[in-house]
Amino acid sequence: MRKNTGRTRVEESSGNVFRDLGFPNPECEQLKADLTLQIYRLIKQRGLTQTEAGGILGIKQPHVSALMRGRSGTFSVERLIQFLTALGQDVEITVRSTRKKHGALSVSVR
Repeated sequence: MRKNTGRTRVEESSGNVFRDLGFPNPECEQLKADLTLQIYRLIKQRGLTQTEAGGILGIKQPHVSALMRGRSGTFSVERLIQFLTALGQDVEITVRSTRKKHGALSVSVR
């Protein structure tokens, strides 16, 4: 039996939970999570049922249900962007130089 010393091991986050958990392509996974969150917010704001949202997005209700639970794994970034435009959103992609070795992906909501 292990004695509880009251000490908790804490690691500082990298800022990307998918990187911290060792996912392959963590930047893409974070981008998909951010896009999915925005889709969720839009559906909730409009008071759409999952069936109504599915009609707008061109997918079946079970797939909307998966999105509403944060499960975007089966959808590509491109498809998630298509969902946002179907929900009446403009999506702008900006490419700019970075001083880092590798660039980053991010979502900015206005």
